[in-house]
Amino acid sequence: MKIVDVALYTVPDRGQNMLLVVVDTDAGISGVGEVGVRVSPEVSGAVLDRLREVLVGQDADRIEHLWQTMARGDFFPADRSTTCVISAIDIALWDLLGKAHDAPLYRLIGGRVRDHVTCYTHVHPEGFDTQAVIDSCHRLVEEGWRYLRLVVPTSGDVLEPREAMRVAIAQFHAVREAVGDDVELIIDAHTRLDLPEAVTLCREIEPARPYFVEDPLRCENLDAYRMLRLRTGVPLAAGEQLSSKWEFRALIEDELIDYARLDLGIVGGITEARKIAGLAETHHIKIATHNPLGPVSSAAALHFNLTCPNFGVQEMPPGPVPAGFGFAPVPVDGVLVADERPGLGLDVDLTLLAGQAPATGRTPRVNRLDGAFTNW
Repeated sequence: MKIVDVALYTVPDRGQNMLLVVVDTDAGISGVGEVGVRVSPEVSGAVLDRLREVLVGQDADRIEHLWQTMARGDFFPADRSTTCVISAIDIALWDLLGKAHDAPLYRLIGGRVRDHVTCYTHVHPEGFDTQAVIDSCHRLVEEGWRYLRLVVPTSGDVLEPREAMRVAIAQFHAVREAVGDDVELIIDAHTRLDLPEAVTLCREIEPARPYFVEDPLRCENLDAYRMLRLRTGVPLAAGEQLSSKWEFRALIEDELIDYARLDLGIVGGITEARKIAGLAETHHIKIATHNPLGPVSSAAALHFNLTCPNFGVQEMPPGPVPAGFGFAPVPVDGVLVADERPGLGLDVDLTLLAGQAPATGRTPRVNRLDGAFTNW
């Protein structure tokens, strides 16, 4: 089964562009994967053009060999702009392998270790209106969700860290009181805080028993987690911006986190994610899959997490399944179950997807009150 072509599809989704990579073979079978970084379709397209030279003519089932060649073939190790495309290709190759063997992907990567995958969803609206946040939580609990994700909020396009921290602390305690102890609560700082605010946030919400605090610090200097770890007892989660096992190594080996937030669409696909999960397992660190994108990303995470012994929870983006997907994973009562369709189990109408005009949205930009740029 030789690879004959690799193509990128740009599909509008929630104001951004879903980037899908399709790998075609001479057996008439195609696999699909999703790029984990949506902000630069033109960059992903250029990377794919370069990687196409590596892939066309190769055996599609040599997944590890192709991964190594793509990641290391230009001498300089691949970084995020490249690994997010490699991730999509890797997922597509696994999808191909499942289709070629007429088996769901989870069977090819070890088989199920659980019957379903527990997911968390986002609480909307985000912002300073605490009653609106509580009302949203009640609606989601009524729908069957038992894991909810709050945020350190912005005020429009302004994020003043200490103000946002105070609001987040008050909202977290208010939501805990409103939903009771049987609902797990996550709070995502979204790399919006520096160490002093992150410490205060973690310590002040500790009595409300968060499932974890996500991305309390920026990822450029992971050593900062050492000091945060010493000053709080809440579970910490990080890693969604990291692109390899090498970047995860210090967080895991020094046990600076409790949940590894790996993203299959950024970290190198299923091939690399399995290695990171194995390393994390040796340190009793669980996997909390970052998954804010589309149905392909969700399906890949589902199959991976069904086979991952140290799995904790999977992020599940809100909203309906986009047009062009006749079948896609949809949570029921906050969980996803295995599907027996071959590969990822998706039904994708590429003709329909190719006919849609790209979106023009971009990542929001926020500033502090003094006008200084800060992380969204």
